[in-house]
Amino acid sequence: MGGELSDARSWVGELKALHERFVHRFARSEPRESALAYMRGLLAPLERKNGWTLAEEAGHAGPDRIHRLLNRIDWDSDEVLDDVREYVVEHLGDPNAVLIVDDTGFLKKGDRSAGVQRQYSGTAGRTENCQVGVFLAYATGRGRTLIDRRLYLPASWTDDRQRCRRAGIDDTVVFETKVAMARAMVRRVIEEKIPFGWVTADAGYGYSKSWRTELDGSHGPRVFDWARVEVRPWHREDRRHWVIARRSVSRPEEISYYIAYCPADTTLDQLIQVAGSRWAVEECFQSAKQECGLDDYQVRRYPGWHRHMTLAMAAHACLTVLRARELDAQKAETDPPASSPSAFPNSDA
Repeated sequence: MGGELSDARSWVGELKALHERFVHRFARSEPRESALAYMRGLLAPLERKNGWTLAEEAGHAGPDRIHRLLNRIDWDSDEVLDDVREYVVEHLGDPNAVLIVDDTGFLKKGDRSAGVQRQYSGTAGRTENCQVGVFLAYATGRGRTLIDRRLYLPASWTDDRQRCRRAGIDDTVVFETKVAMARAMVRRVIEEKIPFGWVTADAGYGYSKSWRTELDGSHGPRVFDWARVEVRPWHREDRRHWVIARRSVSRPEEISYYIAYCPADTTLDQLIQVAGSRWAVEECFQSAKQECGLDDYQVRRYPGWHRHMTLAMAAHACLTVLRARELDAQKAETDPPASSPSAFPNSDA
């Protein structure tokens, strides 16, 4: 998260405050208490984070309560995620925020975990037996965290409804491409009026012309050479399409390209900053896996996967908000005090 939090008690209190936001989503006291214990365990300095170790950390005699929380007790993880998103927006909301779409793999053994098959895993950098989740990150100058998640189900799964039922996948869940999942997550952000200024993703998503068209209708130093060329200048006077080229200084034969659609007055420096922000989602994956147990789960069923991810994302959001507060406090200590209003006239600067 960019540094250790100064007081371990701070995340315990903040996590409880976040938990209070969605405690009403559970009908009984046991899942309410188990959800908080689960998140505390995900943040605890445990070598492994599974049902047994999380139960021991919570003081339970065995993992049954943890397993019930993820697999059997009735609660809606999407509703909980709505509350987590509200928390993120309340503390980090920014009209210039960047939404970043990316997917990450979770290596698995066997063929019973929902969505598992041999497929490309960006985590491993090769084709492996794994699950793949599509995620949406929310990145601002004060922090970045994950705000949506969906488990990708290959056609080999959705074409076999009996196999799906065994993994807890409802008959209403049909095949969706990763691009379709990304599109749905961004639409949801727009519908919920979450403030943001940009959407970015890698080429796997950017190749979709239909999604790029839909986005057209909505709203440290870099050791590279950059250039941009305008395309389709007749589209709209207040908007511009650009092809941006990035050339490595050390390896000038390596050139990457981006497609951008933005307000007409957007500078090249601003486009470079947004292009570079895509890596924030990789930082989210790394810190959420290392510090919040994002990839430490033993559930096989479809609902259990989304429940674990939601609680792990809530834990990550808690740490992100706490880190933003610490940075604010450090900045307040180092910034010079405001000048007396009697000595200088009021200014908007």
